[in-house]
Amino acid sequence: MRSWFVEFVKPGEVRVANEDVAPPGAGEVLCRSTLSLISPGTELSCLRGDFDPGSNWEEWVRYPFRPGYSMAGVVEAVGAGVTNLRPGDRVQSYAPHQELVTLNAGEARLLPDDVSDEEAVWVPLVVTAAAGAARAAITMGETVAVLGLGPVGQLVVQYAVAHGASRVVAIDTDARRLDLARESGATDVLAMPAADARSAVADLTGGRLVDVVFDVTGSPAVLSQAVRLARRLGRVVLLGDTPTPSRQMLGPGVVSDSLTILGAHADIVSDDPSAGPLNRDAVTELYFRRLASGAFRTAGMIAGRVSPLRAAQAYEQLRDGDAPAGAICFDWSALP
Repeated sequence: MRSWFVEFVKPGEVRVANEDVAPPGAGEVLCRSTLSLISPGTELSCLRGDFDPGSNWEEWVRYPFRPGYSMAGVVEAVGAGVTNLRPGDRVQSYAPHQELVTLNAGEARLLPDDVSDEEAVWVPLVVTAAAGAARAAITMGETVAVLGLGPVGQLVVQYAVAHGASRVVAIDTDARRLDLARESGATDVLAMPAADARSAVADLTGGRLVDVVFDVTGSPAVLSQAVRLARRLGRVVLLGDTPTPSRQMLGPGVVSDSLTILGAHADIVSDDPSAGPLNRDAVTELYFRRLASGAFRTAGMIAGRVSPLRAAQAYEQLRDGDAPAGAICFDWSALP
């Protein structure tokens, strides 16, 4: 069989090609992608290739590099010894952007009938947002600001609402993203850069500022602006991991206001189901339940589908800011 895939050949260069794919071996499943979601912050950073020496980015990204980690698809074939899945089953996985992908059977999650592909592709980003919410430890009635309203930022807004925040202030320069955030439960939206937001946040909170600030931008310049939005003894959660941390600066007030700065990465969500509630199975099942109850919304945040054959144009749009608000998916059913 032949399979199409998306690859970053080197910094700035996108290639779409196909390759031979072997039948699955023992304990493996071969899956055919239907949708795969582009995580724009992560994937554009991988495409740019501008990483600090010694950073996890430098260790992770090796060219040629296959981006993507949010796929929904169908089991095409199963190898010997696989009993939990069969051909035709709908599954979700952390696979890259490719048409056919071979996985260990445990890497493909069987999807409930009432969870659509458009909802399933969000699972890895939901896990990331859950990691941020866990680190923030939001309590009932606290106030929250979210800087950066890409796909993960939109999920953070929903998590803050679910955790009982009394006020969720969404901050971005893109009015369309702010509209999505309002639909996700943001109580206030500010169309401005983080550097200009302090006085507006102070006005909204009676001068107190907010208990928790999420920086989901991945920009090294934003940390020094984010800390200015947090109240005395407040928390600042870095959920957008910048590839160039050497360019980050703390900014004013971190020590004098006794602020706590927290890093949050999806890897703190354990693969071990016995590790407590912060494990992938529990987070994913809770996400599915919240979808069923209407407490979470994700499918409606998919703003466009593109053929994988147009991957270079899709990344160019994202890089230039011409893409629509919300998430973009590669539609593997659009292949010839």
